[in-house]
Amino acid sequence: MSTIGIILAVIGLIIYLLRPQLAEENVFEGEQKVRSKAPPFLLMFNKKIATVIMVAGTTMALLPYLFFWADATEQYFLVYPTGNTSVVTSQGIKFRGFAKITPWQKYIDVKVVDDKGSKYGIEGVMKPIPIRFIDQVTATVYISCRFQLPLDEESFETLAIKFRSMSNLVNNTLIPTVREQTNNTGYMFAAQDYISGEAQSFRQTLDEQLKDGAYAVEKLENRDTVYADIQQANETRKIKEIQTSYSVNKILINGVPKRISHEITENNIIVSQVIVDDVVLEGAFKERLEAQRDESAKRQLEQQKIETAKSSQQRILAEGERDKAAERVAQETEQVKQLIAIETKLKQEKTNKELAAIALETERLKSQQRKVAADAQAYENAKLVSAGLTPQEKAEWQYKTSVGVAQEISKIQFPQTMITGGGEKGGTPLESLIGAAMAKQLLDSKGGFTQ
Repeated sequence: MSTIGIILAVIGLIIYLLRPQLAEENVFEGEQKVRSKAPPFLLMFNKKIATVIMVAGTTMALLPYLFFWADATEQYFLVYPTGNTSVVTSQGIKFRGFAKITPWQKYIDVKVVDDKGSKYGIEGVMKPIPIRFIDQVTATVYISCRFQLPLDEESFETLAIKFRSMSNLVNNTLIPTVREQTNNTGYMFAAQDYISGEAQSFRQTLDEQLKDGAYAVEKLENRDTVYADIQQANETRKIKEIQTSYSVNKILINGVPKRISHEITENNIIVSQVIVDDVVLEGAFKERLEAQRDESAKRQLEQQKIETAKSSQQRILAEGERDKAAERVAQETEQVKQLIAIETKLKQEKTNKELAAIALETERLKSQQRKVAADAQAYENAKLVSAGLTPQEKAEWQYKTSVGVAQEISKIQFPQTMITGGGEKGGTPLESLIGAAMAKQLLDSKGGFTQ
C-alpha cells in the first residue's frame, strides 16, 4: 500500500509540475504559430486534480507508518522516533505513529522432533534430549512444551528489550532451559522406578521445575547387606552381598522445597503445557528388563505349577478321605445291622424264655389245681365210705372211681422206650403200667379206709 501511495504521490507531483507546459495553447515554431502536441489524456489533469492525486498518494504512503493491524495471536513492542516505547497486546487497528514494530507470538511451541516428524508451526525444534537416571541408566526423552509470553506490559517490554527477537528467546533461553530441567528431573528418578509406575511423577516434577524453578536436592547413598542361603554338600551356607542404592531428597526450608530460579521464571514466562511424549531407555536396560520379565514369567509359571500340584495333592487326599469315610460308614452300617439282628434274636430268646416260664407256671398251677381237686374228691369219698354207703351208692362210687382212674391214666405220659422183665405170662407194657397205677390207687384207697 505504501508503494502504491508513493507512486501516486510522484505521479501527482509530476503532473502538477508539468501541467503548465502541457496546456492547450498556441505555440510558435519560428515565426509560425502552431497548437500544442500533448496527448489529450494528460491534458485532462489540471493542477487541482494533480494536487488531489499527490495528497492521496502521500496519505497512502504514510498510512502504514501511522496505523497497523494487531493480530489476535501476537503482541507487539513499539519504539517511537522520540525514543519512547509501548506495548500492544490486544487485537484491532492500532495507532503506530512512525514507531518501529517488533511482533512477538503470544504462544511459543518447543518440541522434540526427529527426522520423520513434522516441523510445521513449531517455533522451537529440538533434538531428542539424552538424560541419565540416578541408577546410571541412560535414556532419550521426547517432550513437547508450550510457553506464553508475559501478560503484563512491563515484563513483556523487559523481555523484548532483553532478547530483541523471538528467535533469540527460543534458541538461547527456552530450548536450553527445557533440556537442563529435563536432565535435572532424570537425575531425581531411577529407571527401575520410572518403569514401575513413577512415569506420572516424572512428568509432574518436570512440569513443576519448569514453572516454578528447579528443586534443590541432595543425593544419598544407601548400602544394604543381604544374606542369601545356598545348599552345598548337605550343608547350608550364607553368602553376604552388599547392595548399593541411591536416593535423591529435596532440600526443605521450613517444610517448603527450596527452588533455584532459571530464565523462564526470571522473565515471568508462563509454562502453559508440558507433555512427555516418550522416554526411550537404553538397549542394555531393555534387554535386562526383558530378561527379568522372562524370569518373572517362568517364576510365575513354576508357582502356578506348584499351586496346581498342591491342589491335585489336596484333591487326592480329599478323595481318599471321602472314600475312607464312605467305607467307614458302610462298615458301621453293616455292624449296626448285625448288632440289631443279634439284639433282636436275644430279645426273641428272652421273650420265648419268659413265655416258657409263664407256660410252665401255668401248667404247675393247673397240676396243683388238679391235685387239690383229686385230694378233695378222695377225701370226700373216704368220708362217704366210712359213713357207710348203700349198695347202690357203692356201685355209683365205684363207677365214678373207674371213670376217674381212666381219665387220670389217659393223662399219664409214658416214656417212648421202656424195658420190662418177666416171663411168658408177663403181658404188654401198657398192661403193666395200668396195673401199677390201679394198684397204687387201691393202696391209697386202703390207706384211706384204714384211716
